[in-house]
Amino acid sequence: MPQFTIGADGFYLDDEKFALHAGSIHYFRVPAEYWEDRLRKLKALGCNTVETYVPWNMHEPRPGLFDFSDMLDIAGFLRLAQKLGLYAIVRPSPYICAEWDFGGLPAWLLKDPGMRLRCSYAPYLAAVKSYYETLLPILAPLQITRGGNIIMMQVENEYGSYGSDKEYLRFLEKSMRENGIEAPLFTSDGGWENMLSGGTLPHLFKTANFGSGARKNFDVLRGYQPEGPLFCCEFWNGWFDHWGEEHHTRSAEETAASLKEILDMGGTANLYMFHGGTNFGFGAGANCGLKYEPMVTSYDYDTLLGEYGNYTPKYHAVRKLLLDAQGRDIEKEPPLPSEPVLQTIGKVKLRQSAALFEHLDALARHHKSVMPESMEYYGQSFGLILYRSRLEGPQENCDLYIDGLADRASVFVDGKRAGQLDRNDPPDTKLPLGILPKGGQIDVLTDAMGRANYGPNLHDRKGARQIRIQNQLLSHFDVYSMELEDFSGLEYQDAASVDPSQPQILRGTFQAKSRGDCFIHCDGLKKGYLFVNGRNLGRYWEIGPQQALYCPGCWLFTEKENELLVLELEGGAARELTIDDTPDIGADKGSAEKDGSYDQP
Repeated sequence: MPQFTIGADGFYLDDEKFALHAGSIHYFRVPAEYWEDRLRKLKALGCNTVETYVPWNMHEPRPGLFDFSDMLDIAGFLRLAQKLGLYAIVRPSPYICAEWDFGGLPAWLLKDPGMRLRCSYAPYLAAVKSYYETLLPILAPLQITRGGNIIMMQVENEYGSYGSDKEYLRFLEKSMRENGIEAPLFTSDGGWENMLSGGTLPHLFKTANFGSGARKNFDVLRGYQPEGPLFCCEFWNGWFDHWGEEHHTRSAEETAASLKEILDMGGTANLYMFHGGTNFGFGAGANCGLKYEPMVTSYDYDTLLGEYGNYTPKYHAVRKLLLDAQGRDIEKEPPLPSEPVLQTIGKVKLRQSAALFEHLDALARHHKSVMPESMEYYGQSFGLILYRSRLEGPQENCDLYIDGLADRASVFVDGKRAGQLDRNDPPDTKLPLGILPKGGQIDVLTDAMGRANYGPNLHDRKGARQIRIQNQLLSHFDVYSMELEDFSGLEYQDAASVDPSQPQILRGTFQAKSRGDCFIHCDGLKKGYLFVNGRNLGRYWEIGPQQALYCPGCWLFTEKENELLVLELEGGAARELTIDDTPDIGADKGSAEKDGSYDQP
């Protein structure tokens, strides 16, 4: 079998030097039907390797319950890449960041009130061990030493940005070896002294993550690794977006120039991202530093291959650079794979509606709770959670406070909307409720917008810690956990008959003439989620920058009607949506260059 090794002066396949040109595609962000198209476009770029993270929270959604089907079939993804002539770098770290909910860690870890993450805390290590004993035997046969295409695997991800527990790193390395991993192991960290000192072990291969300033970053890396190939494991050629800010861009010229600096130093890179894809469902994470900043649904990342597989100027600029570096004449290369097929469907009427609070039996798991607890306490990972209590006596000039709110709440009094509170509101922000009678019903509907995926605040439990009127804590709650996986039990009415201020599920149907991709525009909606044929396309929010959600054509029917469901949480008035061939991630409404240089995570 072939051997991949890391020598003092470069990477080697058997005895020949190997120029490692890689690009990131996250299989879990791309419909399985489109994997081949994206991989072919990666190879046509001039890359010989695909890189991917592995999201623990998707593969083990409940303790001991594993899923490797459909978009989570990592073995199928890697076999397809090998069939197309691509090697693979796999990063199965328990934590992946990736702007993904909880950095890929499963939310059920947070049910333990004493949980400590990414360290030698025994219950955490036990959970990792169990996960690895299932995941790694699936990956082990796909290593190059066993006839597969995996050439390297990661031990932990940017660990120096979080911790410095060397015993934990040694535990991960030992677990990988015990479960059949023979490939060279590596770590990846930002190119700073503190990150490299904390994030790796002396004998492991070290890589640096950055988007510019190759010489500066590699000089720091050389202080910890005097010899061996220079490899940028994440060359950030674009950037991600948060809700409420402008869409980020980076020019093709600047991207190519920064990559050329890496190549001119004799280094190589993994393009992060090559193709970003989409944070379908509840996949999007959040940053949580001075304030809470949730990610948008699109993971277009302003990268080489757009969200729906479209070529960008950045693709062509980088392709020329990589082919030139390999001595390949771009004029003699085969034609590029085709652009995606798009379609316009037109206006879709949302004629039916089901009020959320009238269908709790069909949508939710019911709990009795003396005090409000987090989603994770009730065994819930994603979606909405409703806290319902009644007043013990009349209240005058009531002000409602939600302590420990994560992340956004709509408040109702006796079924009437009273307003919203948000995690980013100033401390002790109150919602005035006026005079309330004895027995008045208080409903607090909380929307989880994505757990922190980076930094020291990973313990990002969702829901509310306590709810009070003035200083008086409300108690004895009916709690309803809604993971929004099944809407089959709903009974719809004419949409005009449902109070538009109520959270509701709006329903429409449409015909598709083809299975071309399309985009659902959210004009007139405020905040919520879109579902097509049972698939959660992700979040929308009127504050932007994204204003249309991507709908893969492979999820549409041509032989029967398609179902569109809109879960509107904050009273959006739209009863008609447009589906067409025009994306809208905010790129045409102004854009923001990333602050400073692309050398910080």
